[in-house]
Amino acid sequence: MTKKPEPVRRFARSIRFLQARISPGGYLGLHLTIGLLVILAAGWWFADIAEDMSGEAATRLLDERVSSWFHQHGTLALTRLAFFATFFGSVAFVAASSIGAALVLFVRKSWYQMLALVLGIGGGSLLNVLLKHFFHRQRPVLENPLVTLSSFGFPSGHTMGSTLFYGLLAIFFTQSVRGWRWRVLIFWIVALWVALIGLSRIYLGAHYLTDVLGAIAVGLAWLALCWTGVETLRRWRAGRMKR
Repeated sequence: MTKKPEPVRRFARSIRFLQARISPGGYLGLHLTIGLLVILAAGWWFADIAEDMSGEAATRLLDERVSSWFHQHGTLALTRLAFFATFFGSVAFVAASSIGAALVLFVRKSWYQMLALVLGIGGGSLLNVLLKHFFHRQRPVLENPLVTLSSFGFPSGHTMGSTLFYGLLAIFFTQSVRGWRWRVLIFWIVALWVALIGLSRIYLGAHYLTDVLGAIAVGLAWLALCWTGVETLRRWRAGRMKR
């Protein structure tokens, strides 16, 4: 029997650990590694945005300029488009659509997907409310605003809800689609749609730019946490049933 070289024997355990983390199979495999990376990256992005929200920060000046620019360049056609897009990120639409999706998943007995949907939308809504009250950020003050809201603005509820809901739909659809091109296309469409909803909130004067970016960041982090947790649970239980 051929002996392995000394360096290989010395780091055999570490090598096996790394191989397991990038393996598509197993409940602690590639999906968990990617999920943790997304959580860390999105969490760092959100923390960086939240840190720069002080009145003296350059990002606050950028917020004011972006809001003013959108307000000054408004047109009737853009206003109609903004109200159209923002409707599909509203609490009423996302909540009703989530209930509808949950019923479909219940009928299909897709328990893990339904669990991810409940945790993602339900937990995300609660998280958004908690963050708004924690940061106490006021909304833009504009002359003749298109919408007037009295609640706190950071992070944007429409944008965070859209990130979670449409992000989960993208994950569900990609699970039943073969071919990376179609999967990438689905995620691109969802990303552009969420971006349009976020831009509509800035255009209507409901949020600053960083309200929208912060909502996307925390939405991605929460989405990755929920889906990674549910997928890990599914794979762990499937592995136990095979034993």
